[in-house]
Amino acid sequence: MQLLKMAWRDLGRNRRRSFFSMLALAVGLALLLMMAAVVQGEMRDAMTASIKLQSGHLQVRDADYNPDKTSLKWEDLIEAPGTVAAQIAALPQVEVATPRLYASGILAVGDTTVGVRVNGIDPASPANAPFREGLIDGAFPAADDRDGVLIGKALAEKYGLSVGDRANLMANTSSGTVDEQVFVIRGIYSTKTPSFDEVNVFLPLAKAQAFTGAGDRASVVFVLLKDRDAADAVAEALSGDAFTVVTWRQTNELLASFEQFSGAYMFVLYLIVLGITATVIINTLIMAVFERTREIGIFSAIGMRGGRIMAMFFAESGLLALGGIIMGMLLGGAIVLYIATYGIYLGSMGVTGVMIGETIYAYLTWNDAIMLTVMAFVISLLAAVYPAILAAQMQPVEALRGGK
Repeated sequence: MQLLKMAWRDLGRNRRRSFFSMLALAVGLALLLMMAAVVQGEMRDAMTASIKLQSGHLQVRDADYNPDKTSLKWEDLIEAPGTVAAQIAALPQVEVATPRLYASGILAVGDTTVGVRVNGIDPASPANAPFREGLIDGAFPAADDRDGVLIGKALAEKYGLSVGDRANLMANTSSGTVDEQVFVIRGIYSTKTPSFDEVNVFLPLAKAQAFTGAGDRASVVFVLLKDRDAADAVAEALSGDAFTVVTWRQTNELLASFEQFSGAYMFVLYLIVLGITATVIINTLIMAVFERTREIGIFSAIGMRGGRIMAMFFAESGLLALGGIIMGMLLGGAIVLYIATYGIYLGSMGVTGVMIGETIYAYLTWNDAIMLTVMAFVISLLAAVYPAILAAQMQPVEALRGGK
């Protein structure tokens, strides 16, 4: 306690310098809290979007189906998918199960062509809520619609399309050929994920099956669970010789790898930023050592051991760290709260293969907040090592002479 009182008194000798040392640590910590929250929010929202829009919590596929080839061969598809989906939906852990048919396609608008992914969906399924709720113009195609197509906002804006326009859609078929038909743009949706909206078009499942020659078959049964942590257990229960069951972790391996890479990169960045702020504390304490040379000499002369002198400087560094951390948490918390509420608008910027929304919202976890706080405190204490050793190694006589 006595050391803390002495440290508090010593810091008060030059309040401006002490304040700016705390402020430097506070700004560094606030910056890191913001960065951690933005990255965490970005990864969290990307995973949520991927599950809702594309992967589901589970995908049930035919054992021979290869999603990379988007095969439409009958032997690669699930036969009578409606029946299979109904059986899966009966499980207590399942929220919704619906068949979907995927095909590679080309949308021709005038002299322009663009590659798209054709999605055959059951319009009545609750799994399609993101597209139905994201409808910004026109109508959602009905199950018996034979010439209507739903396209994304990003695709419509890029090629100047609007509801009622006609576009020629070509798609591969189960026989290995390409079929084409003129479709009317029935509606335009937005999931606020431009990378998805620009390449995905939707047809009623019955029309997609007839268009591609798939018959009563589907590429996958798309499954959403009440609790995504139950994915492995449900997948094991559904696995068999006829079907392959893939969990959301497996279908989002790229995103998981990207998250791990960003985590490692951010940790290094944390150390760099905190290291820079630590130099301010080092400078403050070194200046304090030279300003108090005579005082340190007197302490040594009356019998204060080097370890206690070092402890005094560690106490000063700890108080600087404590003040900087409190200020940093308040400043960083305010910044994170603002970004969590209003977000950072990115528009169509993004990473290929990662479903990043047009607006990123911050999400700060307790783990990140505690980790950064502990790192800031520890690095601040480490910053006191050199000044403390410098003070402890001073010889009393030389220190007294140097302080004159």
